[in-house]
Amino acid sequence: MKILYLSAHEILEYDEIKLFTEMGHDVLSLGAYMASNQGGALRGEIPNLYQDEALKAVAIQCSKDRIHPELVAWADVIISMHNARLMDGPEQPWIVNNWHLFQTKRTIWRSIGQSTRQVEIELAKYKDAGLQIVRYSPKERNIPAFCGENAMIRFYKDPDEFKDWTGENEIVINFSQSLKKRGEHCGYEVFMIGTRELNRKVYGPGNDDLGDINGGVLTYDEQKDVYRKARVFFYHGTAPASYTLSLIEAMMTGTPVVAVASNVSTRIYGQDTNEIESIIQNGRNGFVARSPDEIKNYIKKLLEDYSLAKEIGEAGRKTAIQLFAKDKIKREWKEFFNGK
Repeated sequence: MKILYLSAHEILEYDEIKLFTEMGHDVLSLGAYMASNQGGALRGEIPNLYQDEALKAVAIQCSKDRIHPELVAWADVIISMHNARLMDGPEQPWIVNNWHLFQTKRTIWRSIGQSTRQVEIELAKYKDAGLQIVRYSPKERNIPAFCGENAMIRFYKDPDEFKDWTGENEIVINFSQSLKKRGEHCGYEVFMIGTRELNRKVYGPGNDDLGDINGGVLTYDEQKDVYRKARVFFYHGTAPASYTLSLIEAMMTGTPVVAVASNVSTRIYGQDTNEIESIIQNGRNGFVARSPDEIKNYIKKLLEDYSLAKEIGEAGRKTAIQLFAKDKIKREWKEFFNGK
């Protein structure tokens, strides 16, 4: 099957098109992997990515807001991630602006946890016209004006890649892009207060304004090593997301998680989409905190008690494998593609 993949998120792009190529599909990505199979700075090479130089030349010249008809003609299936609204434009411009071409193909809108009432209202029109919708969390059914789904397929990670936690570094870590600039959307204030006076680092691009707690941008291998060695992972997520890839990575590795409760992290949008209390059972496979004081208490407990940290981390890894393991998600995509 030939898949035209429209990406708004490099790491998810890497995960999904890597999975699709392993399933035997030809994938042409309009994203970080458009020009080559090397991608951007955050992830590595994707073997067997579709290599047609003529089509790639066309892809490089066009915008995702205005896809070239030749690319659509090539594809059997088009997958478009949720993407950002243009100023004074449609909520989902890649779907709306290209629908006159996409409606002739099997077109799938892939949620990434950022949908709102306005997005759902717009998508409903296209779903009625044949657009298929793949959600990434069952909690998205709580979005106001939820327009339905054709499948619910979670994000994934490979348990053979994210594993072997040691927790030797007595530090609390977080992975966020531009944490301070994005403010309460990513839990900047609650992180700063809840981890004050503790050994802490924030990794990811755009964090130069965090001073000495900025850990910088890591390679893929460095990131996995940091997860393995860190004693605690702080999790807030990106409101209004149900969960994020960094939560899966930490839990899959076995890194104990201290997460911010949904009543704190989703107040911006006021929609009940955060899945953290469904994923983490407090005190069993992680901790869920409802205030900065609770955050600090749980983190200190894990920093001071290695046996507890190991026990919590192992339970978290089991949960992550049950929900997000690569083989499970590959099977669900295969069933969805085959079922049409």
